[in-house]
Amino acid sequence: MSEAASTRVATSKSKTKSTTTSTTMSAPPPQTSSGAGAADSTADGAALLSSLAPLLHAWLPGQRWFAGKGQPVTRFSLVSATEILPVSSAGTGPGLLHLLVRAHQPGLPANAPGDCYQLLLGVRAMLPPRLAAARIGRLQDGPLAGLTVYEGLHDPRVAELLLERFRRPGPLGPIRFDQATAIPAGLAPRVLDAEQSNSSLVYGDAYILKIFRRVFPGTNPDLELPLALTREGCRRVPAPVAWFEATAPQPVTLGVLQPFLRGARDGWQLALGALAAGRDFVPEAHALGRATAEVHIALAAALPTPALRRSQTRQLVDGMTERLAAAARAVPALVPYVPGLRTAFDAVAALGHEDTGWAVQRVHGDLHLGQTLRAEDGFWSLIDFEGEPARPLPERRRPQPPVRDVAGMLRSFDYAARSHRPWNDEWAARCRAAYCEGYAQASGSDPRGEPELLRAYETDKAVYEVLYEARNRPDWLPVPMAAIQRLATATD
Repeated sequence: MSEAASTRVATSKSKTKSTTTSTTMSAPPPQTSSGAGAADSTADGAALLSSLAPLLHAWLPGQRWFAGKGQPVTRFSLVSATEILPVSSAGTGPGLLHLLVRAHQPGLPANAPGDCYQLLLGVRAMLPPRLAAARIGRLQDGPLAGLTVYEGLHDPRVAELLLERFRRPGPLGPIRFDQATAIPAGLAPRVLDAEQSNSSLVYGDAYILKIFRRVFPGTNPDLELPLALTREGCRRVPAPVAWFEATAPQPVTLGVLQPFLRGARDGWQLALGALAAGRDFVPEAHALGRATAEVHIALAAALPTPALRRSQTRQLVDGMTERLAAAARAVPALVPYVPGLRTAFDAVAALGHEDTGWAVQRVHGDLHLGQTLRAEDGFWSLIDFEGEPARPLPERRRPQPPVRDVAGMLRSFDYAARSHRPWNDEWAARCRAAYCEGYAQASGSDPRGEPELLRAYETDKAVYEVLYEARNRPDWLPVPMAAIQRLATATD
C-alpha cells in the first residue's frame, strides 16, 4: 500500500459487451446496462467460462489473494463478464475482460455459493516477452480460441485504460466508475509486488489503485470508512479519489483509487529498522497511538455508536470461542492451550452478565504496523480499512469496541520484536505501553483500563494469526504461538 490514457476508451464504450449467468452474489446477477451489446447471451458467458476453466484451475489457487488454499476447486461459475477493452480482431493490441467468478470448493453445502473473485484478464494473440511472467495460458476452444490470456494489471496499456475509465466516470455494462475529484491524464502505472490479499497499481507516484480480489455484496469498508472520515475532516486517512463497483442488485465494491503518499514508509518496516539498529521505537509508538485515537474519535462522530449489551456480548464471546475451536481443529499445536485461552473469553462473558455497556463503533478491524504510514515529516496515517479479509463482510462492518484495534496493534509490536533475532521482549513492552499512553492522551481513555476486553481481543487475534501462519507461512507459526503461551496463562 505504501507504493498504488488510453485513447481507445471511446471504442470500448461503443463496443462494450456484458454477459451474466444465473449464478448470483446473493440475489440475481448484475444486469447488462442499456449501453451494452444486445447480442450477448448466457450461452456466450458459459462458453467463455468453460474455455477458461482449465487455465483457472491451474492458476487461481496459486495466487496470493486466493482464500481457499488447501482445498481443490471443484468447479467455477460465472457471475458476470464485461469486455472493458474489445479484443482486436487483428490481434495487434490487448483486450481486457473483467470477470466475477465463483470458485466452488468441498466442505460447503450444495447450495452454498463459492467465494467470488474479481479477475482482470488481458487477451492477446501473442504475449510480448515483458509480460511472460503474467501469462495464464492459451485458450484451446471457446469464443477466444487460439488467444492467450494473462494477468491484465501487469500490462501498462491495460493499467492506463483503467485510470482513463476513472477519468471519465459512468456505467460500463454491470460496472460503474465514480469520481470524487478530477484526475490528470498520462500517469505511468506500475504494479506493486508486495504480498497482500488484493492487488495494487501506482500511477505516477500520485495515486494508488487497490483492486479487491475476493469480493462480497455490499460496500467495502475500505471505501465506506475513508469517505466517512473525509466528511469529518480527519486527515489521518487518505481520501478516496475514485472507485468502481458492480451496481446491481446491490453495490459490490471492486476497487478504490486514493492519493499515493510519496516518501511515506510503513510502520512495520520502520519498526524492523529500529530493531536492527538497536533503537527504541517509543516516540513512534506514542505518536501512532495518538493517530489511532484520532481516527476512532472521527469514526464515532461520523457513524452510530451503540452500546454493547448482554445479548451482543454473548454473541461476541461465542464468535471468539467458535474461532478458537475451529483453529484448534486445524492446528493441533493449539489444542493444549485451549482451556487457558477460553478463560479470556469467559471473563468477558461474566462481565456481560453484569450488563456492562461497552461502547461500540466502526473501527479499522485489522490494525497493525503494516497498515500505517509515516510521512517524512513524522505524520502518521492509517490505511487499508478493509478489515480481516477472511471474515464475512457483515461481520467486518459490525460496530466493535475500539479496543479491538488497539489489541491488533499491540500484537503487531510483539510480532516485530519476535521477528528480530535475538528476541527483544522489553522493546515490545515499551512500545505497547507508549502506544496506549499516546492513545489515552488523545482520547481521554486508556485502553488498558478494560483489561478483560483487551486480553480477549488479543487472544482472538493471536488465534487468527496461528491459523493464518499454519496455512500460509508455517515458518512463522512460532511467532503467534509464543503469544498463545503467554495469553493462556495470563490472569488479567
